[in-house]
Amino acid sequence: MKHLLRNVLLLSTLFSLGACASSGPAAPAASTAADTTRRTTATSAATTPAEDLSRYRPVFAAPKAPAVAPAAPSRLVTPTNHVNAQVEQRLRDQAFTNQNVKYAQGYRILAYVGLQKEQAMAVRRAVISRYPEETDYLAYKQPIFRLWIGDYLTRLEAEQALVRIRPLAPKAELESAQVIINKTTF
Repeated sequence: MKHLLRNVLLLSTLFSLGACASSGPAAPAASTAADTTRRTTATSAATTPAEDLSRYRPVFAAPKAPAVAPAAPSRLVTPTNHVNAQVEQRLRDQAFTNQNVKYAQGYRILAYVGLQKEQAMAVRRAVISRYPEETDYLAYKQPIFRLWIGDYLTRLEAEQALVRIRPLAPKAELESAQVIINKTTF
C-alpha cells in the first residue's frame, strides 16, 4: 500500500514538473547570421498584412467650420411670464391641496419607554420645563408608557434636538413617524 501511494505521488510530481518545464521561456541559443536573417524575415512577414486593405477604408471629408455671426440685440427673444388659464388652474388646485395636508413623514424622539407612569411624567416635565416649544405625546398601551417629543421634518433637525434632550432622557432615540405640519394653523 505504501509503495502504491509513493508511486502515485512520484508519478504525479513527474508529470507536473514535465508540464512546467515545457511552458517556460526558451533559452537564447547561439545563432548564426543565416538564422537571424531567417527570423527577421519571418517576423516582418507576420506583422505586415499579405494584401493592402486601405482602398476599402471609408474616407470622410473634413468638417467645415460653422459660420457664427453675432446675434443682433434686436433679434433676441425676451422671456415672458405668461401662464395660460389651464396651467394657472392646475397651480391653484395644487396650492389648495398643499394647504389641506396636515401630516408628513418625519421623525420624533422616543424619550421614554417603560412600565412606570411616574418616571414617564418626570421625563415629560423635565423636557417641557427646559424646552417649552417642544410638543410631547404620551401614549399608554397596557402595560407600557411611551413618550415622544417633537415633530421634525428632517433627520438633521431631529438629531440636533436629540443632542439637546439626551441629558434629560439618556435612553432617547430617533423614530420615524408621521408628524404634524403647520402646527400654527391648528
